[in-house]
Formats: sequence, C-alpha cells, structure tokens
Amino acid sequence: MKPTLYWTRLVYENWKLYMAATSKGLCYVGSQDKPFEELEVWVNKHYPESPLVQDDIVMQPYVAEFKEFFQGGRNSFTISHELIGTDFQTKVWNALCKIPYGETWTYSDIAKAIQRPSAVRAVGTAIGANPVLLTVPCHRVIGKNGKLTGFRGGLDMKEQLLKIEKENAK
Repeated sequence: MKPTLYWTRLVYENWKLYMAATSKGLCYVGSQDKPFEELEVWVNKHYPESPLVQDDIVMQPYVAEFKEFFQGGRNSFTISHELIGTDFQTKVWNALCKIPYGETWTYSDIAKAIQRPSAVRAVGTAIGANPVLLTVPCHRVIGKNGKLTGFRGGLDMKEQLLKIEKENAK
C-alpha cells in the first residue's frame, strides 16, 4: 500500500510555499512562490502512485513551526521527517543539520564533515536534492568565496532565510 501524502500551502506574510508529509513526517518543502506542479512532479518521482490529499489540519504542526521560524522565534525544528535518499545524501543532509543557526558553511566544510573532502561536487548535488528546505538547512551553505550559490528555492529565498537568521541569532 502506497503512503498517503498530505499537503498544504503555507501562506504567511510574503512566504508562499507548498509542503507535504506522510504519516511519518515532513517529506517535502517547496520553493518560494512555485506552483503546485513542483510538488506534483516531486511526488510522482519519489512516491509514485501515492495519493496526494490536501489536509490543512494534518499539516498544521508543520505550518506552525515554519511561521515561528519566519517570525524569528524558532531557530531549530522539532517536527518529524521522512527523508528518502541514498546513504551519501543522508550523510550530507545530516551534516547540514549540524550547521548552527545564523552561521554558514561552505560545500568543502560539508565534504570534510562527512569525511569525503574530495567529494565537493557530489556534496553540492546531494544538497540540491534536499527535499525539505529550511528544516534541513541547505540555505546555510555558501560558496568558498563567501558568495551565495545555487539553491532549489532560488537565491532570493536563500537570502531572505539567511537574513532572518542573522537578525535573530543573538
């Protein structure tokens, strides 16, 4: 039996994004201002034939923590996840979760953290495959030169997230 994916559209101030969860936890966070089709494409790839059901009540705990983050009142997430990825991706995503709130690491830092210092490009690819933006904080990864680099949600979204953290990391 295929798991049901529950979804909602988070709308809070200038934030508008789709998110989905299984009964085990959050499995997807969409990009800022992207259409529902972004979620559908992801679900069809990772959960083929699973029903996709809008349920704002099931999704409320996830939405609540995201709103607290956007307000600057939350610097870590307690919601559960269901992340599907390779062993390598999982190692990278776990390393991302070790980046302190309000700080940034480089792709090289992540590669070193997973004891694969020469795998910087593969680390970048794994980061790009992160299905749960914000909660697995890939927005905290920057280029070696200190510049903002690729982000599935777009560089504007990445910049906004880092700004929230910088203003509230006290």
